[in-house]
Amino acid sequence: GYSDMAIGLGKIFGFHFLENFNYPYISKSITEFWRRWHMSLGTWFRDYVYIPMGGNRVPRLKWIRNIIVVWFLTGFWHGAEWNFIIWGLYFALFLALEKFFLRNLLEKLPSFLGHIYVIFFITISFVIFNANGMGEVMDNLRGMFGLLNIPLCNPETIYYLKSYGLVFIIGFIASTPLAVYIVKKLISIKPCKRLLDILQPLILVILFLVITAYLVDGSFNPFLYFRF
Repeated sequence: GYSDMAIGLGKIFGFHFLENFNYPYISKSITEFWRRWHMSLGTWFRDYVYIPMGGNRVPRLKWIRNIIVVWFLTGFWHGAEWNFIIWGLYFALFLALEKFFLRNLLEKLPSFLGHIYVIFFITISFVIFNANGMGEVMDNLRGMFGLLNIPLCNPETIYYLKSYGLVFIIGFIASTPLAVYIVKKLISIKPCKRLLDILQPLILVILFLVITAYLVDGSFNPFLYFRF
């Protein structure tokens, strides 16, 4: 979302910024996820660290060394704290496992199982990334897996579902290429294209008003990446 805002603001001032996220949540492997997520950061580490160390054209042990170094530095780039370092090494482990052991299995899995696999382990990575120390990581993981006697559903859960249910649904749809696919199909039909050309300014104004109202009504929520 923030990347899209930056791209849009750039266009207003005549700049063209490349897409930084390419629907990462439709990935069926961690390797594919990192080809789609934060592509500018991944490209920088690939061009200036991974390839100069030999990239893929090295023996297995050296490749593992390269991946560990790249992901150690990726974690360190986010902060000199143990949770970031472990977060980086966590992904180094998965990339190595997928390259040497899991690739064929993941390719044969039904798509929905591949998506579940990615979402499950990416969610765990976010817990590691966002925690203030490893103690908090372990507490959060124990809570997620029902080891702290936290009920699956409570009044707070109901409150958040009622308050943000529509936002969750919009976010879920927007995280897939479904909307873009539908719009492209409609544009290919001349009568629909004319109608979209007429409605587009109105839709943009309505979206602007809704977003403004939401921001005015909501509380201050600092951007996570400001600290990086």
